[in-house]
Amino acid sequence: MSPKVRIRMIVNGSARQVTVPPMKRLLDVLREDCGLTGSKEGCGEGECGACTVLLRGEPVNACLVPAIHADGARVVTVEGLARRGRLGDLQRAFVERGAAQCGMCTPGMLVTAAALLEGTKGRVPADDEVRRALAGTLCRCTGYQKIVDAVRAAAAGRVAPRRARAAAKGAKRTAAPSRRRKPRP
Repeated sequence: MSPKVRIRMIVNGSARQVTVPPMKRLLDVLREDCGLTGSKEGCGEGECGACTVLLRGEPVNACLVPAIHADGARVVTVEGLARRGRLGDLQRAFVERGAAQCGMCTPGMLVTAAALLEGTKGRVPADDEVRRALAGTLCRCTGYQKIVDAVRAAAAGRVAPRRARAAAKGAKRTAAPSRRRKPRP
């Protein structure tokens, strides 16, 4: 039985300390020891990207990273993209643009896209740049265009604020013609 080590890290802005076997996967530490189940295990081999988290600001496949490598590091999971319990702009763009399907790849897509947007602040990345950044995260449900569109919309700030969306929905409801069926003779 391997000895356990104490690992200290900052996860989504909060100091965390866990005592685990040093070769336990970061993915398992986050899910089992930290209770952060947003990162998914798709393949367990680093091929699908569903488990992607940011480690020291860089996207990594958490299924391949021994937990000991996170000692003293900042880790961001998909849960860390939300602000004060509300979806961030990138997350809202995914919802608004229909970029999330079954949800298996979504955490990895979001975290990877967040890293891309952090590195391209002040400009909207081109379609091919977004596709290259997301190439390590596989989606089996849909084409990637809605995902690319959502990332670019978030970069451009074209994500409707909550109040504006709610008002627009209300206006559509009041302006919509009546769909009542006429009684049959």
